[in-house]
Amino acid sequence: MQANLREHIEKIIPLTDDEFAFVNSHFSSRKFKKHQFLIQEGDPVKYSYFVISGLLKLVYTDGNAKEHIVSFAMEDWWESDYYAFFTQSEATMSLQCLEDTEVLCCSFEDYQKLCNGLQKMERFFLEKATFGFLGSQRRIISWQTSNSKERYEQLLKQYPSLFQRVSKSLIASYLGVSRETLSRLSS
Repeated sequence: MQANLREHIEKIIPLTDDEFAFVNSHFSSRKFKKHQFLIQEGDPVKYSYFVISGLLKLVYTDGNAKEHIVSFAMEDWWESDYYAFFTQSEATMSLQCLEDTEVLCCSFEDYQKLCNGLQKMERFFLEKATFGFLGSQRRIISWQTSNSKERYEQLLKQYPSLFQRVSKSLIASYLGVSRETLSRLSS
């Protein structure tokens, strides 16, 4: 697990063995079973999660109890209800396992210690946040300018392995279309 984290971080910043030991000391590992929640709406958000293995979905449930999939997170990705994590408020979304999942957890306090104790990690987290923001902007633009077939094709091109791991009904929810519409798009 630690090798995965180090390799992931070193794609952006180099670390000495001592620096990585410092970084690693701020993470704990956890295993979750399929269908288990890491975060539930209304609960405090204690951690940001780095996915070692498995697959997660981040879900927002609207006032009509309809679930909207905000994102999926697979190996080598970070996920949390980041608004609640950074404001230390209650979750407005839920994070659930779609497969048995192993993660490394970083608390808000440990995140701050990492950024304050090692400037390289502040740069690392800034770059991860920046690329996450850019991805969100691309998704918003896609929603505003693309039809459902184009959004389906973009998702298939960008994350082909997701289609092997996620049910069509979850893909449909992520794309904001019905299961029947997705069937037409994929044929």
